[in-house]
Amino acid sequence: MQTFRKSFPRVGRWASHHRTLNTWRTRHTPTSASFSATGRAFRAYSSVNLAGLKEILRVSEEVSEALATNKPVVALESTIYTHGALGEDLYLEDIVRRYGGVPAVVGVLGGVPTVGLTPEEVTRMVEGSPKKASRRDLAFLVGSGMVGQKINGGTTIAGTMILARLAGIRVFGTGGLGGVHRGGHVSFDISADLTELGRTRMAVVCSGSKGFLDIPRTLEYLETQGVLVSTFADGRSGDVDFPAFWARDSGIKSPFVVRDEEHAAAILLAQERLNIETGLLFANPLPKEHAIPASEMSAVIEQAVREADEQGIHGSANTPFILQRIRVLTNERSVPANKALIQANVERAAKLAGIVSRLISEGTSIPTTPIKQWTGLETPSNVAAPIQKVTTKTEVTSQADILVAGSVAVDLSCDYSGAISPDEPIPQLHTSNPSHISQSIGGVGRNVALAAHRANQHTKVRLCSMVGRDLAGSTVLASLESCGMDTSCIQQLSRDDHLSSRTAQYVSVNDANKHLVLAMADMDIFTSQSFSPSWISTIRSSNPKWLVVDANWKDHDIRSWVQAGKKNNAKVAFEPVSKAKSARLFCVERGLERLGVFPHATIDLTTPNQYELAAMHAAAQSNEYFEDSRWWSVIDAFSIKGARDRFVKLTSVGMTDAGIPQQAIQLLPFIPTIITKLGSDGALLTTILRKDDPYLYDAAHEPFILSRCLNDHADVGGVYMRMFPSVEQVTDVVSVNGIGDTFMGTLIAGLAHGGNIQNLINVAQKAAVLTLRSHESVSEKLSSIENELVVAASLP
Repeated sequence: MQTFRKSFPRVGRWASHHRTLNTWRTRHTPTSASFSATGRAFRAYSSVNLAGLKEILRVSEEVSEALATNKPVVALESTIYTHGALGEDLYLEDIVRRYGGVPAVVGVLGGVPTVGLTPEEVTRMVEGSPKKASRRDLAFLVGSGMVGQKINGGTTIAGTMILARLAGIRVFGTGGLGGVHRGGHVSFDISADLTELGRTRMAVVCSGSKGFLDIPRTLEYLETQGVLVSTFADGRSGDVDFPAFWARDSGIKSPFVVRDEEHAAAILLAQERLNIETGLLFANPLPKEHAIPASEMSAVIEQAVREADEQGIHGSANTPFILQRIRVLTNERSVPANKALIQANVERAAKLAGIVSRLISEGTSIPTTPIKQWTGLETPSNVAAPIQKVTTKTEVTSQADILVAGSVAVDLSCDYSGAISPDEPIPQLHTSNPSHISQSIGGVGRNVALAAHRANQHTKVRLCSMVGRDLAGSTVLASLESCGMDTSCIQQLSRDDHLSSRTAQYVSVNDANKHLVLAMADMDIFTSQSFSPSWISTIRSSNPKWLVVDANWKDHDIRSWVQAGKKNNAKVAFEPVSKAKSARLFCVERGLERLGVFPHATIDLTTPNQYELAAMHAAAQSNEYFEDSRWWSVIDAFSIKGARDRFVKLTSVGMTDAGIPQQAIQLLPFIPTIITKLGSDGALLTTILRKDDPYLYDAAHEPFILSRCLNDHADVGGVYMRMFPSVEQVTDVVSVNGIGDTFMGTLIAGLAHGGNIQNLINVAQKAAVLTLRSHESVSEKLSSIENELVVAASLP
């Protein structure tokens, strides 16, 4: 099964089998009566067909979030893997991702209909004697699973269309379509693919029908079913032939011709606006360099069909037999042709899905699909939704373990793809650069909250943030809900607030190695608004153990948040966000309540990188925080004199020369625990130990005691400094976005359950590595470390 594992690199971010899918909530626009009628039609359809699927259809988190945020999604069938006909690496999911889309492999795993199978799940399916899963088979496979008979099923075109449609996917890339078999007018041997196209709206990109079928009767049957059949012009003008799988031409004219993916996207959205529920077949001719001449292929097909008749091979065994004979008779030439055509179809499908998403985002006159939340009673509607007012609860009555006050934003990640050598990985200035651009929901506050939520499912996390009453704001809210997050404390601002009410957006430009080159952030919504009194009641009602505040707020609001947290007995963590924003904590204090100093520090924890640490230190120094007599009292209690050798021993010469341990020490009176993130070098913990801290007397921790208090300070026992090397040197980096936020969120999830910080840092580093290998800003695989986090949090 190694072939199948290779075919699915770094893919798959799904919920566990025990989590019920959160999908789509429909909204309707008042722009026209036809839109309202369409919505009613969809609801009538869905209430009959989907109510029973609420508890059994499983959609991966990645696919769910992609649909919620209008990312392009391409459905892929699983029979191509369960049948193993090609026997070669296809990299279909890589192709979808290369064009900015999210792949969704569809199948039935252990009786569970699933949209978005992981590579491991596909391998399990292939190794588990899978059944063919067409429309007629789905209920049997799923029903058997409900009574304990766990059967796997590789979905055909028909089966894939049904499940993908229910999940809200529009586009499906596959190989060749089934059809009417030769003599089918007598035997009635007609593929269920054709009838499915007649009843399920889905854009299916394929290479036409397999050449050994009765193509004229297949097209006639599709016409009777009301299916739009068209062929991509592929640079040709006038009429073109409907393709015949291995051959670009079949000798039969295509009923319709589409110029390109843009044309096909418009047709798809027009079909939705007209509320026509039949499918759309977009035939994609095999690339010329891989095609087998029609005359040569015709002779091979005739011989293979004749042999099947002579041996009495009919029904479900007919197609596999003929395909195998064609492979032999073409001296294996059909194999690379098979591979090329499926890859070309998936590429075309990914481009089509991308254009559909773009048209929706641009708000064209073509109807758009709203952001939805799955209720189990609705299918995706083609009706565009107005931006609805989100009612933020004025008083939250339920308790939360963690409250995160921070930003949520729409993130655009631009990965440079024009490097021609390892020596030129950087995009060029003053010109347009080729890149892969992906959109996701991010923001430091959101990432921290989501990481805490995923790292420990038993942790109650609440995010306090703001979005605009715009399309991006609704996208953000739907995305948070699709992840199972509490949005009751997300304020949605009115358009009356003009520019300051826009939902935050962040754009990162990365080089060819995925390293950040430049980032642009529009966070005006957080710096132009004032701290709301309702936040105080939110903190009071939530009664959190930890409050995390990120530096996207303006100076005054950061101080308001942390003071409110301390007054409600919460531990407070400060997330610096960036070099520039980190300095906001140590702003000029005119009119502000002063930051507390140990043992009454306002901030308990921060996790800066070395540049943010330096910026915080510089701000504290320039704004005279180090002139505070309270600060001097604590610094004197550290009893640190001539400590360079100790700094070098505990860190390194380079870190000491850069001033990293010295800066951390000088900030400790204001922030008693500082974890400096050092990328591939790991993390440096610097913290104050109280006089009664057992670590002061534990031989195992003696090497990390930087100093002991030598005066009569009532609370300071000493300073603990420890380097935690990186848990893994990662070479297969996918994205650096969100790794620091993941670290903080995971750490806080452990601390909220009583964990000791020394025991949690390595678990938080492992979580960051998962995100480093993820296309998302917070890895969907964080739940895999939950047990380790729980164990670490229970250690003394």
